Formats: sequence, C-alpha cells, structure tokens
Amino acid sequence: MQLRHAVLGLLDIAPQSGYDLGRAFDGSVAHFWNADQSQIYRTLDRLEADGAIETETIPQQGKPDRRVHSLTDGGRAELAEWLGTPLEVLKPKEPFLARLFFAAPLGVEGVLQLLDEREAAVRAALDQLRALPAASGDLGAVLRAATLDAGIRQGEAELAWLRATRASVSDLEGS
Repeated sequence: MQLRHAVLGLLDIAPQSGYDLGRAFDGSVAHFWNADQSQIYRTLDRLEADGAIETETIPQQGKPDRRVHSLTDGGRAELAEWLGTPLEVLKPKEPFLARLFFAAPLGVEGVLQLLDEREAAVRAALDQLRALPAASGDLGAVLRAATLDAGIRQGEAELAWLRATRASVSDLEGS
C-alpha cells in the first residue's frame, strides 16, 4: 500500500481539504497507516497532477482559501484497481521488537525500563483508539469499525504479551 491509496480511500468516503485529511488519518486509520501533514499535501499534489483528484478552491473571509479535494473517475478507477490487486506480502518492520531482540546488554533493569516505555506507548494508543466513535450502518462503516476493533485487539494482545515478557525477564533477576 502506498499513501496515495489511503488518501484516495479517504476521499472516496467524502471530499476533504488537506487539513481534513490529516484529521481523518488521526481519527480513523492511524492505527494501521500514518502520515504527517506534509506527506499528505505532497501526495495531494501528485494525485492532482496525475488527474486522480480535482480540487475546488473555496474563498473564505479572513482566512486562506479552502482547497477541497475530490476523486475523479480516474481516481476511483485507481482505487478500484488497487483494491482488486492481490494482497501485499507481509514485510513487518517493528523497531521496538528489533530493539528488544538486541537489548540483553541493557541488563534486566534496562530491559524492564524498555518494556515499561513500550507499555506506556501502547496504553496511550489504546486510549486514542477507544475514544474513536465506532461507526455502524453501511458496509463501509462496518469495515471501518472492524479495523478499529482490530487495532484495539492488537493493542490488548500486546499488553498481555508485555506482561508475560516482563514476568519472564523479572524471573531472571531472582535467579
């Protein structure tokens, strides 16, 4: 998946400004895809140059003009083509697990501190996910709710794994 596919998908839900897309990333897909505002604007520029989106400029009183982006037929076709392609092969990159894998030189105390730091990050992410409204209704809403549920379940599973790992590491301290 590329960022452009996530942007196309979000614009398929509703036309949005670049700012709105940033908020949509934070409030709907951040648990499986992230993008900062500058990446979003660069992607919008490329999509517009490629003819996948069109942009309407809406003048605003006392503020910069609002640029609202929507899919063109070409953008809908690109999104449909991507959705119809075979799934990408999993190629995970998990910086925390890489760090943990090599963390023995930190000693038990350092590893426990690393696990505490990760637990705090997972708890914060779970709090954000749990604060999102669960959509219901049409197929799109059901699928968005399912991805939210997946993010919550993954976070809860990681917390359980962190507890078990902490127990295993702590047992070494008493040895």
